[in-house]
Amino acid sequence: MTIPLSVPHLSGNEWKYIKECLDTEWVSSVGKYVDRFEKDIREYVGIRYSVACMNGTAALQIALSMAGVNPDDEVIVPTITFIAPVNVVRYLGAEPVFMDCDLYYNLDAEKTLDFIEKETVFQNGRVFNRKSGRRVAAIIPVHVFGNAVNLEPLLEPCKKRGIKVIEDAAESMGTRYSKGKLAGKHTGTAGDIGCYSFNGNKIITTGGGGVLVTGDETMADKMRYLTNQAKDDPVRYIHNEIGYNFRMTNLQAALGVAQLEELPKFLEIKKKNFRYYQKNIEKIPGLHLGEVPDYADNNHWMYTLQIDPVLYGHNREELMFVFSENGIQTRPVWYLNHLQRPYKNCLAYRVERAPRMLETTLNIPCSVNLTQENMDEVLRILKNV
Repeated sequence: MTIPLSVPHLSGNEWKYIKECLDTEWVSSVGKYVDRFEKDIREYVGIRYSVACMNGTAALQIALSMAGVNPDDEVIVPTITFIAPVNVVRYLGAEPVFMDCDLYYNLDAEKTLDFIEKETVFQNGRVFNRKSGRRVAAIIPVHVFGNAVNLEPLLEPCKKRGIKVIEDAAESMGTRYSKGKLAGKHTGTAGDIGCYSFNGNKIITTGGGGVLVTGDETMADKMRYLTNQAKDDPVRYIHNEIGYNFRMTNLQAALGVAQLEELPKFLEIKKKNFRYYQKNIEKIPGLHLGEVPDYADNNHWMYTLQIDPVLYGHNREELMFVFSENGIQTRPVWYLNHLQRPYKNCLAYRVERAPRMLETTLNIPCSVNLTQENMDEVLRILKNV
């Protein structure tokens, strides 16, 4: 592709730090950069404890395990999200309950509260689904495309009912709340456990990799224990629990340290490019650049082009084809998870908006290293298609 959708931008100390790992031969899961990356993440998002791991999916699996999710429990998830958090629910033998999205592609807080209040019963400190009889153990709000979920109305009701809040902040590193009771908090730090991803398409990358964050020391110690094969005696190899080889390597962490140093600059570039796209796209009848929540300072990770096919004269599929023919990578919203083959028989509660958002949205190039010439080429096609 001439213009990719979202690729890494390696513009800082990446070569220097990785070279140090190679020169010293500290390349595996032990080394100073793992500790430093965890420390830098803690300081950046403003939380007390962090545990690096191999990827965001591994982080979610550990988080749900720590939340006490057991086989045959239920976990509330959004239908619009990458499938990873849904799959993780099944890894633990639990069942997903799918929720509709709001205007920002996030889990709809109002409908979720409606489900909790009308469709569940609170007994002996636990919540049960009236229809299925299963315990509702947790909820995974995903901050889709970097947009902060409207968490404030959800946190207290979930806390009262013992529903653990596991934030999937894979796409929202750098996004923080700016209004209400959560003002100043980064996404990932408002719930019980937060999970970040540093895949190659994220705003900063470690190539692969993830981080768990929490304010609970006991929980952090247990998460570190589980991600490191549950070693009770690392010399004699005594293991009293089933652990996982979910550790992050020193090489990955070195890349992450360098990328995190660049994040403030990346955020400014992302916001500037968003505004440039927005100003020009609004001039084209039938097209609109998706808004971001006014209660948060957004990282603008992904740009969502919203298409009215009647006014514009072309639908999403036609526009994708034209972009592809011109060497420009675009991407539709993920196929709705409650319609995926493994999850067709799971409960989906009042999913009404998500199908429309799926059919009318196209993600357009958004890399940090996107040039104005790149954006002008995208805009040229939108105007002349």
